[in-house]
Amino acid sequence: MPAQSSETPVLDLIAAMNASSVEACGLDGRSLMLVRLAALVAVDAPPASYVVNLGVAAGAGVDEQSVRDVLAAVAPIVGTPRTVSALGKMVRGLGLALELAEGDDAAAGSAAS
Repeated sequence: MPAQSSETPVLDLIAAMNASSVEACGLDGRSLMLVRLAALVAVDAPPASYVVNLGVAAGAGVDEQSVRDVLAAVAPIVGTPRTVSALGKMVRGLGLALELAEGDDAAAGSAAS
């Protein structure tokens, strides 16, 4: 087995898979992220997946209304429980991201003191 050249081999693999997917896809960035959000709902993704993808989606021009539209569009296919689960996981994931950001801000403030 070859030696790992990175301290984050799993994250590196995920980044490479995403880059390959984007290269192979003919969708514009906004459409791609809407499709990915729908797929996250369909597979009942964990909160961390929503954090990562919602951040990228926002950068691609996906706003809150677009996310609501995706949820409404997939609800008849994936069902109410999975749709509600996705909404809850988005909220938990974004809350966690805010807590981490606040922690980073506090750590940076104490380091500057």
